Amino acid sequence: MTYHPKSEFIATMIARGFLADCTDYQGLDDAFSRGVVPAYIGYDATAQSLHVGHLMNIMVLRWLQKCGHKPITLMGGGTTKVGDPSFRSEERPLLDEAGIDANIASMKQVFAKYLSYGDGDTDALMLNNAEWLDDLNYLSFLRDIGRHFSVNRMLSFESVKSRLDREQSLSFLEFNYMILQAYDFLELNRRYGCLLQMGGSDQWGNIVNGIDLTRRVLDQEIYGLTTPLLTTSDGRKMGKSQGGAVWLNGDMLSPYEFWQFWRNTTDADTGKFLKIFTELPVEECDRLGALAGSEINEAKIILANEVTTLLHGTEAAKTAEATAREVFEKGGAGGDLPTLTLGADDVAYGISIVQLIVRAGLAGSGKEAKRLIAENGAKLNDAPLTNAGMMIDAEALAQPIKLSAGKKRHAMVELG
Repeated sequence: MTYHPKSEFIATMIARGFLADCTDYQGLDDAFSRGVVPAYIGYDATAQSLHVGHLMNIMVLRWLQKCGHKPITLMGGGTTKVGDPSFRSEERPLLDEAGIDANIASMKQVFAKYLSYGDGDTDALMLNNAEWLDDLNYLSFLRDIGRHFSVNRMLSFESVKSRLDREQSLSFLEFNYMILQAYDFLELNRRYGCLLQMGGSDQWGNIVNGIDLTRRVLDQEIYGLTTPLLTTSDGRKMGKSQGGAVWLNGDMLSPYEFWQFWRNTTDADTGKFLKIFTELPVEECDRLGALAGSEINEAKIILANEVTTLLHGTEAAKTAEATAREVFEKGGAGGDLPTLTLGADDVAYGISIVQLIVRAGLAGSGKEAKRLIAENGAKLNDAPLTNAGMMIDAEALAQPIKLSAGKKRHAMVELG
């Protein structure tokens, strides 16, 4: 990209690899140079916790605040009742109001680790779009807002087109989602002076809709900025591991497992991830990412420590690193490893080692666990595990046992 920004925020976005596209680079850069810019990212409350796939945009909000601007985390208490159809093959299951409120309360804990909330000019705001969506009058909304939307144009958006091209159902409920998201931007501009919506590049169509609507209804100049959809060097979507989503809430994924996810970053991704997910200077990220051989492993430990410190605190990062060194360098059990606790009923008739490996999260299925054993990739108490038919009973669990899948993934199993 050849554009040379004046504002610290746009310069940071470009230098650290956060910027995919912008509706008006010059106009937005000028707005950032003039004064405090309120900007928002929306989060639907479809789960109890955010996951690593959200972390890039959370870091964007953090940098926004560090550069002297005002982040808004917009919780989709209203839009979650409809469901975002973007790039999904089927309609989301709908949650009731109590479930949505519980998810929002749970997600708030994570945002507070990255952003400073309050009443000051650059303090973050947490808002809920149910505030203006819940009490909309349908006929008034159709007349005042709906008339600004072209169905032909909405059908051309990739998120909708991909569903229709595969001849998959797209309900009218979901089709309304993009109108509601556009209306969010209008209301945020009207109520809070919000000038910018940010999001992943899959949200481009929704963001442009909101800009067009706000210009037509309020005659306001506002902007959109997208971040790239992040994939790992081997093409996988960022945020997924063999055990499923990498959650940000500590009660859904332990700080040790979170640390381990980052420690297992591939060599090719280390420099890029340091720039996106840590606050180390760009030059240092490039230096660490360029290390080769065994030295790159120390760069990965720095990455894991930095990211874990931001989310879970310095002590959690130190403990995770110490546990990892004990496990990998000394072959110890490590007091902070993920632990599967079994009840007496689970082992009354014995439990197969294959089932234990699956339940401990080291394999996604019995077939995968058997293959792991057959390929000499599994260990029991650091000894090679060769018998896929082994049964574990209460006597064998008189002391906790350690299971391993490869060199990097471990779990403890104990009797409760």
